[in-house]
Amino acid sequence: MKAERVFNRSTLIFLGVGVLIVAVDQLAKQLALANLELYTPVPVLGELLQFTLAFNDRAAFSLGGASTWVFTLISSAVALALLWFGPKFKTTGWLILGGLALGGVCGNLIDRLFRAPGFPNGHVVDFIQIPFNFPIFNIADMAISSAAFLIALRVISGQKIGGSK
Repeated sequence: MKAERVFNRSTLIFLGVGVLIVAVDQLAKQLALANLELYTPVPVLGELLQFTLAFNDRAAFSLGGASTWVFTLISSAVALALLWFGPKFKTTGWLILGGLALGGVCGNLIDRLFRAPGFPNGHVVDFIQIPFNFPIFNIADMAISSAAFLIALRVISGQKIGGSK
């Protein structure tokens, strides 16, 4: 396959957003690991926003049972599906949403593959805490949730997934 077909504008937008999300997520997690103590809240905006280091063996926002390897398999399948379909999206908006989802999924997948206790059961680093007993989360969780919410809104409004030009 020719290089210009593989790295066209759509692919670059899609992968660019995904790589940016992964980079920001992993950098934020490294900063959290270096500067926070486990389960010790650090106020950022009083009690409205705190940073609290936690390790998560569950799905996004600590949902689901402690079956990390299952989430590793699901995340891997989702990442592969996004890599296959994402560059085929037809509008910039859909490419950005796909990249946002890809970056979030891959950000947490990296933790599941490479963090303790080890492959494929690594625990995801979480550190963002808001009130109302909401689970502690991270940048990747925000990317996944934002993408899912915006995709749902677009589909409800009658748009076809991937868009059309």
